[in-house]
Amino acid sequence: MLLRALLALAVVALSLWITLTTPPRLGLDLRGGTRIVLQTEDGPTVRADAAATDRALEVLRKRVDGLGVAEPSLARSGERRIVVELPGLRDPREAADVIGRTAQLTFHTVTGPAQGPAGPAAKDGTRVLADPDAPGAFLALGAPALTGDGVKSAEAVLDATNGRGWTVDLAFRDSAAGTWARLTGDAACAAPGDPARRVAIVLDDRVVSAPAMQQGVPCGSGIGGGSAQITGGFSGQEARDLAALVQGGALPVPVTTVEQSTVGPTLGAEAIRASALAAVIGLACTGLFVMVIYRLLGVLATVALLLYGLISYAAVVALGATLTLPGLAGFVLAIGIAVDANVLVFERAREEYAALGRTAGRDLRRPLETAFGKVWSAVADSHITTLLAAGLLFVFASGPVKGFGVTLAIGVVTSLLSAMVITRLLADLTLRLPAVRRRPSITGIAGLGRLRTRLTRRVPRLMARRRRWLLSCGALLLVALAGIGVRGLEFGVEFTGGRVVQYTAERPVDADRARAAVADAGFPDAVVQTTGGAEAADGEGAARGEVSVRVRETGDEEQRDIREALTRVAGPVEVERDDLIGPSLGGELRTHATIALGLAVVAQLLYLTVRFRWTYATAAVAAMTQDVLLVVGLFAWLGKPVDSVFLAALLTVVGYSVNDSVVVLDRLRELRRRGGRIPLPDLADRAVAQTLPRTVNTGMGALFVLVALAVLGGDSLTDFSVALLAGVVLGMASTVFTAMPLAVALEARHPAPAPAPVSRRGVGAVV
Repeated sequence: MLLRALLALAVVALSLWITLTTPPRLGLDLRGGTRIVLQTEDGPTVRADAAATDRALEVLRKRVDGLGVAEPSLARSGERRIVVELPGLRDPREAADVIGRTAQLTFHTVTGPAQGPAGPAAKDGTRVLADPDAPGAFLALGAPALTGDGVKSAEAVLDATNGRGWTVDLAFRDSAAGTWARLTGDAACAAPGDPARRVAIVLDDRVVSAPAMQQGVPCGSGIGGGSAQITGGFSGQEARDLAALVQGGALPVPVTTVEQSTVGPTLGAEAIRASALAAVIGLACTGLFVMVIYRLLGVLATVALLLYGLISYAAVVALGATLTLPGLAGFVLAIGIAVDANVLVFERAREEYAALGRTAGRDLRRPLETAFGKVWSAVADSHITTLLAAGLLFVFASGPVKGFGVTLAIGVVTSLLSAMVITRLLADLTLRLPAVRRRPSITGIAGLGRLRTRLTRRVPRLMARRRRWLLSCGALLLVALAGIGVRGLEFGVEFTGGRVVQYTAERPVDADRARAAVADAGFPDAVVQTTGGAEAADGEGAARGEVSVRVRETGDEEQRDIREALTRVAGPVEVERDDLIGPSLGGELRTHATIALGLAVVAQLLYLTVRFRWTYATAAVAAMTQDVLLVVGLFAWLGKPVDSVFLAALLTVVGYSVNDSVVVLDRLRELRRRGGRIPLPDLADRAVAQTLPRTVNTGMGALFVLVALAVLGGDSLTDFSVALLAGVVLGMASTVFTAMPLAVALEARHPAPAPAPVSRRGVGAVV
């Protein structure tokens, strides 16, 4: 106990210090900003491998620094992907224009006027491009005399003295400074008015400036000092963007945008408030429920839950993990997992107390100590199966959903510490108190509870009708498969590719008028959805409307047309969220989702086969697969979107379903070891009866949290919560009506060797 006390005290103190001193790292979906995913492509001479992508990443980092965005984040993802996160940037167009351009800067001699049109460079490097100073005219350019690699720095400057407006001042490196002097010196030798007196500055096949050498530039020696100035009637933003491009240098390989997401700061703030409120209400309801059921030990478990929340949050912050909206949901959801371990211990302690009878005396610690020892196997198995699902999410998910896997994994590990160390320590200290020993009824373990008492008096003979249950579950499964086949799945934009933009209007918007406006703008196939009546963020109670427009992949110009069309029917509108997924990435995400679900099934089957007989493992995985298909079928019938957040919900359902089955199968295995010649169906009925209170109480704890998320979590978490609500209810049912009947049937066909008989003490003491 001393070791547990020291460990708990150290962990809680460290967590409190981290919480008070370290701010969390919020994802863009919580603090607002733009996320762009770029993919490098093979160039004419360079292959887009990991090394080329790393070089491109460094170039992009310099460009982003030039944009002046606070706390940007750039990282390579895989071999050819670069993830750029720009907090606070609400208009992704300018960032995409600057970040995604190749930015090949070259300096050319001008050999004379030319006939259009503009074209690519010839083998000798000469080319024809449009003259920026004379619309409709073209210039013949010589081979590049200098490239952007020779530029040391570039800075946007307002030249008010000479009336040139915004310019970009360049400083060359030592070797390039001499080349620049020779280039301008040769141009200065041409006669005034001769095109050869000009020097063309070209950026990505476009002449941005072609200044003529002034009379003061000496022929032959040119402009010294290693500096130059690009003029072109730029605005301040254009000059800064050009300076960022030049400063960053040219990308070694071309890049394309495969994903782009923008979230407004208002939406992120609302998500934080809603998730925090859901967490508080869910935790309060769960704690109250546990206290009503388990009395004094329930109070101690609630204290442990509060400390669990502190430790989990501190772990997320300490690891530097990005806290996303799905991550917050994972954090809240893990409360249910933490409750499960406590409920397992308390229910088993009730059994052990009843089994000991009068021999327990006043020492309540003995049944509790025995309970902690006996539930460890089930607790470990249930937590490992959930960790498998969280690990698959981390590997195969992307963006904010990856954060869900991280926080869920942290929550699972922390719940072990909370239940097996902190709750155990608090309970052991409390049960030593004389006042508690004199009144054991207040502890919550001195009685079996109403549900367990009823099940003790009459064990339901469920396995006698196992064929009926299996047929009923099969019928439900057929209904779900019919929904998938008849209605089909409404894949989200992440899996199909395309663009979804969520707008906020000053007043509620009629759906038909919004659809007509978007269709008139040239998008008759767009999916337009509206909501209205929400209270405005200004706190004045004004009603506002929200419009969601989903179209195939479009550019920023098309989105501007849609926004203008909505403005005409709804007044001024603001972009609250903008998600763009390229078709190639959509197909890739669909593939990853399929692989993740397939691996989830295989991983659970392999793990359970190691921990149990293959018959038990098959029954548990079959029930889990049934739960997943039923949830998918429910979403098909309801027409709800299937996206990456739904994938996170499905993988969580996998963990919950197997968790329930593992607890009951673990009890069945224990009863078989001690059951002698009792028929397996009867032992299975006893296993269900003995674990049903745990199943119900754990399910109720999870339902409180999920209902709070569904009601208060906002639109982005409603479907997630609905999927998990269905999964938790179906998981509880499938354990009893699918996993156990199937395990009994498989064992009847493939019986295990009879275990050696041992003492039957405790087998019939409760049931």
